[in-house]
Amino acid sequence: MTRRGIIAGAVIAASLAAAPAQAQSADRPAEIRIGTQKGGFFPAVRQRHTVEDAFKPLGIEIKWIDFQFGPPLLEAINVGAVDFGFVGDSPPIFAQAGGARIRYVAAVKSDGNTQAIIVPRDSPIKTVADLKGKRVAFGKGSSAHNLLVAALEKAGLSYGDITPAPLAPADATAAFLKGSVDAWSIWDPYLALAELKENARVIAFDKDVHKPNAFYIAGSDFVNKHPALVTKLNAVLSSEGQWAERHPEEVAKAQAEATGVDIDAVKRFVARSNYRVVPVDDDVVRSQQAIADRFAKLGLIPKPVNVSDIIWKWSPGS
Repeated sequence: MTRRGIIAGAVIAASLAAAPAQAQSADRPAEIRIGTQKGGFFPAVRQRHTVEDAFKPLGIEIKWIDFQFGPPLLEAINVGAVDFGFVGDSPPIFAQAGGARIRYVAAVKSDGNTQAIIVPRDSPIKTVADLKGKRVAFGKGSSAHNLLVAALEKAGLSYGDITPAPLAPADATAAFLKGSVDAWSIWDPYLALAELKENARVIAFDKDVHKPNAFYIAGSDFVNKHPALVTKLNAVLSSEGQWAERHPEEVAKAQAEATGVDIDAVKRFVARSNYRVVPVDDDVVRSQQAIADRFAKLGLIPKPVNVSDIIWKWSPGS
């Protein structure tokens, strides 16, 4: 064999040996796009660069994308503009009923203190039952939508007993301040701001009505192609949740700096929050299914859904 042939053979052999590694690298996305909402512990997580540091050795960048609330975040996941995101209990149900390609991949079991139905301090409304005939603001398809519906049901009222005012948080804030709505179903930090800045009065917290949950959601294609990356994301965010519960001052400071929300309101929000990331267990599925059934019964979603159809099983430590 000539010297040229030996060199050519060595090059081919090296190329073949490298091929599996190159293919494996090519299978990984160049970046993971994570959707978040205003507040939570995400500003602190972003400051700490923990997620970025976890994925950098894999050659994967992390891109954070902010949304005002859950439904548009899930629509972004559905169309492939976001890979992974955090939302409340109702948005995934509306998205599933609409045919969105999403999967539940982890849960956060809330203590039920960070979302409530509020009224102005001097309002004659004292209880949920007093909402009959009143105009109530909420984010359509949001967890606040579910709180309102569940609270009315528990109080013996129907959805038709109120005048629904579906408004995004910014518009609902203005409507509440102007008095063009009588009550508002809303989550933190908007809730804490209304309590502290506008002397809003709570007539029902989440915990007074049901056991709420929040969720990490991923696109179906992303989960199918990259289950190991989803497992890694869950693990990192679980670890960060444990850190956040030990460092509320740092979480509040980072959130105030990132959002411009008053620090006292943020501290109130953080003090009543938890960030424990857990697998979606049977209790969580039952709770979600009850919400889905309620929405279907009221005609708020176009068809009944089976929540368990889109659960992705996460086994921590795997």
